Amino acid sequence: MPATPEPVRPITLAEIRAARERIARTIVRTPLVRLEMGPDYPEIRLKLENLQPINAYKLRGAANAVAMLSESDRRRGVWTISAGNAGQGVAYAARITGVPCTVVAIETAPAAKLDRMRALGAKLILVPYATAWKALDDRAYPGAEGTFVHPFDDQQFIAGHGTMGLEILEDAPDTAAVIASIGGGGLITGVGSALKALKPDIRIWGAEPETAAPVALSLAAGSPQPFKDWKASFVDGAGGQSVFPRMWERMKPIIDGSIVVTLEETRRAMRLMAEKTRVISEGAGALPLAAALTGKAGQGPIVAIVSGGNIDLQKFSELIST
Repeated sequence: MPATPEPVRPITLAEIRAARERIARTIVRTPLVRLEMGPDYPEIRLKLENLQPINAYKLRGAANAVAMLSESDRRRGVWTISAGNAGQGVAYAARITGVPCTVVAIETAPAAKLDRMRALGAKLILVPYATAWKALDDRAYPGAEGTFVHPFDDQQFIAGHGTMGLEILEDAPDTAAVIASIGGGGLITGVGSALKALKPDIRIWGAEPETAAPVALSLAAGSPQPFKDWKASFVDGAGGQSVFPRMWERMKPIIDGSIVVTLEETRRAMRLMAEKTRVISEGAGALPLAAALTGKAGQGPIVAIVSGGNIDLQKFSELIST
């Protein structure tokens, strides 16, 4: 049976602060590192979520969501849908609590992500991207049993991501803008909810690849839109085929805009991070830096969220060497 979602409502600061206490022993408080680029560039700081135990920010939301399940829901086991990072997060949180986990995983996900999910004890059901995207809307998939944990349209998942916003303003209270990659929209909703509550004048920008930018399209149209020219790329952790209406309702009051970047700009950002800070970033993790370097988010201080570093090393080497 499909899971029935709760009504959309704002994510409160109290929920985010409670989530912080709840997940403190599971996640890492990640550092904020200045990217030294010189006076001709915006002032940029990198929030290194690639340093989480699963090498991606999704652990924050997954740990909070699994912790908030009732005992009866946990006994049923949990399942989710993922291109890799959410699946790792849910599998990691499930393993800690001794709960079986199934992931409906996109079959073209990097081998590094698939291998990590299996290593964390998850049972994988491999499906095409379009099938997974439909299952996200349906909240159901044949053969996936247990309690469904939505990887972005979930109040507790989003509140967990919001804990990152608390850390950003504690470490850099002068932050003028924050840029987060957008896939489903859970990251930017969570972080933006915390930041706007604490500092209303801060600017919250999304970043999307040119091959999958439905939020920018939706902002221009004033309503949630499909992205008809969607193409798969190495930026597998961001960019969707459409904006879900529920996530549009969540994002609309928070987001100030979405910056669309080219695949070449993203590749250069991956190389720049490797050269300047010795950070390995996946494509989605480099999108915010690429967006910051366009100058469209201002001169800063800008925090670019490096959302993850789960990428096959051979693929990473190929991308930064060409």
